[in-house]
Amino acid sequence: MKIPKKTNRFCPYCNKKTEQKIKLVGTGAKRGTLTRGSISRAKKRGLGVGIGNKGKWGSKPAVSKFKRKSKTTKKTNMMYTCNVCGKSKYQKKGIRMGKQIQE
Repeated sequence: MKIPKKTNRFCPYCNKKTEQKIKLVGTGAKRGTLTRGSISRAKKRGLGVGIGNKGKWGSKPAVSKFKRKSKTTKKTNMMYTCNVCGKSKYQKKGIRMGKQIQE
Protein backbone atom coordinates (compact mmCIF):
# COMPACT_ATOMS: atom_id res chain seq x y z
CA MET A 1 0.00 0.00 0.00
CA LYS A 2 1.39 3.37 -1.01
CA ILE A 3 1.00 6.35 1.29
CA PRO A 4 1.93 9.98 0.48
CA LYS A 5 4.90 11.53 2.28
CA LYS A 6 2.90 14.64 3.27
CA THR A 7 -0.75 15.19 4.13
CA ASN A 8 -3.03 17.92 5.45
CA ARG A 9 -4.57 17.06 8.80
CA PHE A 10 -5.53 18.68 12.09
CA CYS A 11 -2.68 19.53 14.48
CA PRO A 12 -3.85 19.58 18.13
CA TYR A 13 -0.92 21.82 19.12
CA CYS A 14 -1.48 24.50 16.45
CA ASN A 15 -5.26 23.97 16.74
CA LYS A 16 -5.69 24.16 12.95
CA LYS A 17 -5.15 22.14 9.80
CA THR A 18 -1.51 22.03 8.74
CA GLU A 19 0.71 20.07 6.37
CA GLN A 20 2.27 17.09 8.12
CA LYS A 21 5.00 14.60 7.26
CA ILE A 22 4.17 10.89 7.54
CA LYS A 23 6.76 8.54 9.02
CA LEU A 24 6.50 4.79 9.47
CA VAL A 25 6.98 3.61 13.05
CA GLY A 26 7.36 0.11 14.50
CA THR A 27 4.40 -1.35 16.37
CA GLY A 28 6.22 -1.97 19.63
CA ALA A 29 9.09 -3.62 21.44
CA LYS A 30 9.71 -7.34 21.45
CA ARG A 31 8.99 -9.35 24.56
CA GLY A 32 11.79 -10.01 27.00
CA THR A 33 13.96 -13.08 26.51
CA LEU A 34 13.59 -14.27 30.10
CA THR A 35 9.78 -14.45 30.17
CA ARG A 36 8.10 -17.46 31.69
CA GLY A 37 8.14 -20.43 29.34
CA SER A 38 10.90 -19.12 27.09
CA ILE A 39 13.62 -21.46 25.90
CA SER A 40 16.44 -19.11 26.89
CA ARG A 41 15.14 -19.00 30.48
CA ALA A 42 14.96 -22.79 30.62
CA LYS A 43 18.53 -23.06 29.35
CA LYS A 44 19.69 -20.56 31.97
CA ARG A 45 18.06 -22.76 34.62
CA GLY A 46 20.18 -25.62 33.37
CA LEU A 47 17.57 -27.64 31.53
CA GLY A 48 18.69 -29.50 28.42
CA VAL A 49 22.26 -30.06 29.59
CA GLY A 50 24.06 -33.28 30.40
CA ILE A 51 24.13 -36.80 29.00
CA GLY A 52 21.25 -38.64 27.37
CA ASN A 53 18.09 -37.67 25.56
CA LYS A 54 17.47 -33.93 25.94
CA GLY A 55 13.79 -34.33 25.06
CA LYS A 56 12.22 -30.93 24.49
CA TRP A 57 15.61 -29.19 24.38
CA GLY A 58 17.33 -31.64 22.03
CA SER A 59 18.16 -31.20 18.37
CA LYS A 60 15.19 -30.58 16.11
CA PRO A 61 14.84 -30.80 12.33
CA ALA A 62 15.09 -27.56 10.35
CA VAL A 63 11.79 -25.67 10.11
CA SER A 64 10.51 -25.16 6.57
CA LYS A 65 10.27 -21.56 5.36
CA PHE A 66 6.46 -21.76 5.21
CA LYS A 67 6.13 -22.72 8.89
CA ARG A 68 8.38 -20.02 10.33
CA LYS A 69 5.82 -17.23 10.55
CA SER A 70 2.08 -17.29 10.93
CA LYS A 71 1.49 -13.72 9.76
CA THR A 72 2.21 -12.61 6.21
CA THR A 73 2.06 -8.86 6.91
CA LYS A 74 3.05 -6.66 9.84
CA LYS A 75 0.91 -4.05 11.54
CA THR A 76 2.12 -0.55 10.77
CA ASN A 77 1.80 2.69 12.72
CA MET A 78 2.21 6.19 11.37
CA MET A 79 3.82 9.20 13.02
CA TYR A 80 2.57 12.60 11.87
CA THR A 81 4.96 15.55 12.29
CA CYS A 82 3.59 19.08 11.89
CA ASN A 83 5.62 21.34 9.57
CA VAL A 84 4.54 24.51 11.44
CA CYS A 85 5.27 23.66 15.09
CA GLY A 86 7.45 20.57 14.52
CA LYS A 87 5.58 18.46 17.07
CA SER A 88 4.68 14.85 16.36
CA LYS A 89 1.33 13.18 16.79
CA TYR A 90 1.46 9.39 16.99
CA GLN A 91 -1.34 7.34 15.52
CA LYS A 92 -1.48 4.45 17.96
CA LYS A 93 -3.66 1.94 16.16
CA GLY A 94 -1.68 -0.41 13.92
CA ILE A 95 -3.18 -1.26 10.55
CA ARG A 96 -2.43 -4.59 8.91
CA MET A 97 -1.49 -3.68 5.36
CA GLY A 98 -1.83 -5.96 2.35
CA LYS A 99 1.52 -4.74 1.11
CA GLN A 100 4.12 -2.95 3.20
CA ILE A 101 4.26 0.84 2.97
CA GLN A 102 6.77 2.05 0.41
CA GLU A 103 8.66 5.09 1.60
